[in-house]
Amino acid sequence: MTDSTAETADRPLTQDGPALRLWMIDASAYIFRAYHALPPLTRKSDGLPVGAVQGYCNMLWKLIRDMKGADGPTHLVAIFDHSEKTFRNELYDQYKAHRPPAPEDLAPQFPLVREATAAFGVHCLELPGYEADDLIATYACKARDAGGEAVIVSSDKDLMQLIGGGVVMWDPMKDRRLEEAAVYEKFGVGPEKMIDLQALIGDSVDNVPGAPGIGPKTAAQLLDEYGDLDTLLARAGEIKQPKRRETLINFRDQILLSRELVRLSCDAPAPEAIDDFAVRDPDPEVLADFLDKMEFRSLRNRVGDGKAPARDGTAFVARPKPLTAPVITPRYAPQAPTTPNEAHNFDLEGYVCVQTIEELDAWIARATEAGVVGFDVETDALSSNFAGLCGVSLAIGPNDACYVPLTHEHAPVESAGGLDFGDGPADTREPITQIEKQTAMARLKTLLENPAVLKVGQNIKYDLAVMAKRGVRVAPYDDTMLISYVLEGGLHGHGMDELARLHLGHEPIPFKQVAGTGKAQKSFRHVELKHATCYAAEDADVTLRLWRILKPRLAAEALTTVYETLERGMPETLAGMEREGIRVDPARLRRLSSEFGMRMAELETKAHQLAGRPFNVGSPRQIGDILFGEMQLPGGKKTASGQWGTEASTLDALAQTHELPRVLLDWRQLAKLKGTYTDALIEAADDTTHRVHTSYQLAAATTGRLASSDPNLQNIPIRTETGRQIRQAFIAGPGNVLISADYSQIELRLLAHIGDIPELKRAFKAGQDIHAATASEMFNVPLDQMDSETRRRAKAINFGIVYGISAFGLAAQLGIDQGEAGAYIKTYFERFPGIRAYMDATKTEVRERGFVSTVFGRRIHIPAIHSKSGAERQFGERAAINAPIQGAAADIIRRAMVRMPAALEAAGLSDVKMLLQVHDELVFEAPEARADQAIAVIKRVMEGAAEPAVALTVPLVVDARAAGNWDEAH
Repeated sequence: MTDSTAETADRPLTQDGPALRLWMIDASAYIFRAYHALPPLTRKSDGLPVGAVQGYCNMLWKLIRDMKGADGPTHLVAIFDHSEKTFRNELYDQYKAHRPPAPEDLAPQFPLVREATAAFGVHCLELPGYEADDLIATYACKARDAGGEAVIVSSDKDLMQLIGGGVVMWDPMKDRRLEEAAVYEKFGVGPEKMIDLQALIGDSVDNVPGAPGIGPKTAAQLLDEYGDLDTLLARAGEIKQPKRRETLINFRDQILLSRELVRLSCDAPAPEAIDDFAVRDPDPEVLADFLDKMEFRSLRNRVGDGKAPARDGTAFVARPKPLTAPVITPRYAPQAPTTPNEAHNFDLEGYVCVQTIEELDAWIARATEAGVVGFDVETDALSSNFAGLCGVSLAIGPNDACYVPLTHEHAPVESAGGLDFGDGPADTREPITQIEKQTAMARLKTLLENPAVLKVGQNIKYDLAVMAKRGVRVAPYDDTMLISYVLEGGLHGHGMDELARLHLGHEPIPFKQVAGTGKAQKSFRHVELKHATCYAAEDADVTLRLWRILKPRLAAEALTTVYETLERGMPETLAGMEREGIRVDPARLRRLSSEFGMRMAELETKAHQLAGRPFNVGSPRQIGDILFGEMQLPGGKKTASGQWGTEASTLDALAQTHELPRVLLDWRQLAKLKGTYTDALIEAADDTTHRVHTSYQLAAATTGRLASSDPNLQNIPIRTETGRQIRQAFIAGPGNVLISADYSQIELRLLAHIGDIPELKRAFKAGQDIHAATASEMFNVPLDQMDSETRRRAKAINFGIVYGISAFGLAAQLGIDQGEAGAYIKTYFERFPGIRAYMDATKTEVRERGFVSTVFGRRIHIPAIHSKSGAERQFGERAAINAPIQGAAADIIRRAMVRMPAALEAAGLSDVKMLLQVHDELVFEAPEARADQAIAVIKRVMEGAAEPAVALTVPLVVDARAAGNWDEAH
């Protein structure tokens, strides 16, 4: 680095630079920096967390104030991350898999930060499926190509690969301009090698694997010696250090994958033109109202009328607006706590550790007299099927809570990894005083099964499952998570910590505070009783306080029936299904893994033949070079680093006319199936029973649909041959069969009912092929003369219309031009005017109320409908159109699931077990001799699940079949 280049690192932005100066704020980085830099802050009027919003506003105002003048931007935009899932997850499903969710007190601040950005007059931008960094890269390239300058307001190393050729970075914390020299000073390589450097060192935060054991200094040395990553890997065998050489050879594919994960895309869709980002002063009224609403009085006085002084010191006279504007309460604002004490007074030291049977009896007597008790279990594992019970906590009133330890023990002096928890040698420590487990459980059983005492839990499904494995059926119960979900689904999360902050203004003790983190984390059974009592009893106390606030709102907001009929029975139902699990055939899974591996090898050989030379089929860079560089196939687009894009959508488009892209797609599919399912299911299966126990999340989707995890059994491909082979590995136990019962076209049936579409209702009542009937209506083709292609087009429209399919999307799906696709959609609405009427009415409803409802009364809030972004509002409209339909389908299957156990028992079929729910399908295990009888009961319950709440004007039809494995039954 020369002296002349070093001097540029801290110089101010040039006074006589290009006419276009686009400044892009890395807004997500701003938010997290603001959150972690400042202590927690809540709005005094209602306890809403606003610390990150305040810090963000201060940082944004400073930037706006400092950038005034001739060297400031002509265009300014704040770019946000839209969601966690992006195209990188298609390349590597573990990308960012270990990143923890945003802190619960930060989550409700995200929409407020966007509102703040708009209030300050700064344009907001985000794009589903892409990270903020990709949008920044795309617009940086556009500004550069237009002869302008792009200034990225961030210090994130991931963006440093973009520096050069008219693109610079500005570190707002250090007021420092970052150019090539600054990158070299920090990392030992220039911006042009940052992608290769990051591919080697990886990123633990984003779960980019990199090369194990190679850090930044070593990576820089290697790249300096060999020039670039491709040369380094090609000559890895020449490296003298054995460990370094073996790492580069053995982890070659992993390193190349990492390069694709860190490489930013210069070809992300640009939803708005740069001209839309022209710098403007904020509207004084809008800005003042926002700051007043947030109660940022100090900043309000500093900002004045929103016109920042120039950086050259030009005089600025603030004209503060009197603080008389009303406080605007957010739509999801919590209800006032029942008493001031409940909102602010948590006496953690006052909780009781129950260590004698006499004390336990006294607590049980008090809980029985109260008639309602907060309840929580503490265990030593996350899976209810394998967790050991450490203790139980009870709460009778605010600060009136206890913890009953059952299996606590001293931590080993030498724990795994050689850590000493400081308790001294095991033989010198006093024994832990706690009630004998069987005696305590017998007493607790009387309380937890007492029909006169309501047990209140938070996400109580887990607690029910843990106690059921120990012979205790907890009933009756309420679940504060599900009550919150019914009241405010779609507005925020429903975890206990977030609800405590929203409704109680309280920050619960984090688990890591009592158990540690990482390698030093200890089992809860090893936590000292004083700390365990504070942590566990607080959970029960918080839960009971939340119940006292939230439960009365169900009646006040006419949502009691929704909770009672759609939610309350689900925890017990799902806990039973999770406990049963479903059997898999490990030998078959191992064979499938082997077959997939061999087929991958065959596809690799075929790909080499089609390309005319060997190459790494797992390397997007090499694939791009072959497809677009050597074979000159059309449609290639390069990323910011100059590499060809080879994402699935690109290969899929090429595969329509070329064989090699199809072979590569097939290879990727097999690689994913092998890693995600066959190998993972073997690992997840119980060694003794060979059964896999998934876990269901009840409050995961705003529409009421369930989610499945550890492992996820809801995303196994249905229509592909390989997906079918995986389902064949799910088998019934000896003497049993699996029964798959699946609603037929339930969403189209609900569309016909909800939209009151006479033509669709007639077809469903007559039992006609609905897609052929639709095609007949649209194209005037008699049913007996219907050809498969016409039916296929009608089917694509039928399924796409309720998801807001566009002419562009339909054209891509059917392989036709947009004009023809647009004509199809127009004809569809002309033939079925009720659908257009339903869509228009739904849009009106969501704009007026902020939510839509299913026919069973479930409310689905759509916050995006009030966004200042037109793209977000359009997304909100599409979500609102689909939500009543998908939500009603979810409601129906929930009603069926809750009724199913009792219906089977009443029919003398208590040995028939419900095992899985996969969207519109239920899977059961039944004795082979009683399969027909079970199918009759299952179909009756499922087909009548809407009644008596809703009398559907179309019949529900369930297809059910029994077989030895899931695929044959489906």
